[in-house]
Amino acid sequence: MQSSIKAGGLLLLFIAPVSGHAVDMVGASPSAASAFNPEIALILSGAYAHLSEDPAKYAITGFVPGGEIGPGSRGFNLAESELGIYANIDPFLYGGINVALAPDDTVAVEEAFIQTTGLGHGATLKAGRYFSAIGYLNDKHAHTWDFVDNPLAYQAFLGTQYKDEGVQLKWLAPTQGYLELGAEAGRGTNFPAAARDKNGAGAVAVFAHVGGDVGASHSWLAGVSYLKVTPQDREYTGMDVVGQTVTNAFSGASRLWIADFLWKWAPNGNFTTRNFKLQGEYFSRREDGVLAYDTSTPPRSLGPVSSAYASQQSGWYVQGLYQFMPRWRVGLRSDGLDSGTQELSRNRANLLATDYRPARTSVVLERSFSEFSRVRVQWARDRSRMDVADNQVFIQYQASLGAHGAHKF
Repeated sequence: MQSSIKAGGLLLLFIAPVSGHAVDMVGASPSAASAFNPEIALILSGAYAHLSEDPAKYAITGFVPGGEIGPGSRGFNLAESELGIYANIDPFLYGGINVALAPDDTVAVEEAFIQTTGLGHGATLKAGRYFSAIGYLNDKHAHTWDFVDNPLAYQAFLGTQYKDEGVQLKWLAPTQGYLELGAEAGRGTNFPAAARDKNGAGAVAVFAHVGGDVGASHSWLAGVSYLKVTPQDREYTGMDVVGQTVTNAFSGASRLWIADFLWKWAPNGNFTTRNFKLQGEYFSRREDGVLAYDTSTPPRSLGPVSSAYASQQSGWYVQGLYQFMPRWRVGLRSDGLDSGTQELSRNRANLLATDYRPARTSVVLERSFSEFSRVRVQWARDRSRMDVADNQVFIQYQASLGAHGAHKF
């Protein structure tokens, strides 16, 4: 079954039975939710992982760790499941909540928000907790990814995904081509931000996307995003120059630029049998402030060694997915990072700066049994750690129960 929405000239195609993608409820139109009964969606997921290197020692050399990164545990795993509940609240508001059910029996609220339905003039206002709309992949839920995991750049710069609590404003321009502008102001507590004991916004973001159709078989989308956060004592654990594990803390400003591009092809716009998707993103981050070395052990009478710190780092990924026959897709992804430059000032005697460039190559084969379920096999050669190559094999299943919304373009 194929449906399309024409938004300012950009043809948005959604092929649920063909692609086999599970539902992205956040991408569903508010008007699609029942006015009286909420739409409920449950996403079940599990995986088997064969890793040649110990996942407990996973790290991305040259980059500050944050969020949930890495390949996960070896062997059989109950992956994160999601429960989403969405509905119209009244003629003016739409709301929803998405809860993540982790394998360790913990529960986390990924999103909980309300958004307007009738501001008019192409404007939409959202308030609450949400995945930021920066970049292309960040606001996509994990069950809609084309690979088992997110690219290295998302792990290194956003802790896999950046979510915040605040307000988001989007504006869809009344133009022939697709043009969307947006801005966010948030609390700024999640990586790359950290807890801050101040009033006002700890994070601001702006983004813009343009797109259009090229003939009957091609469509494209491109964007640029900017995120600024001001972490206070953002702690991380690493190795110092003598190989000792220490806890350091960064306070200052972190500025991230993202450029993204997406191109889709299907013969005469028919995605049923064959289609191809090419996407990529480039990240560039600048951080400057104060770095406190060894904040916890061993205790010092004079406190940790603090000095000026600055870094300039970048990363990228490019991936292509080809559906060569109904319900079957194959994909290739290449991603890499550049540790760039780090100015450690007085902490040059305590910490090492590296010029290592982490990289990874992934291949995926996917079989969709219906619009509600799929199985994929993914192989990756991960060189995130210096002098270590991790050969990874994943077998993943995903199933969707309940309401089905359309996918975002």
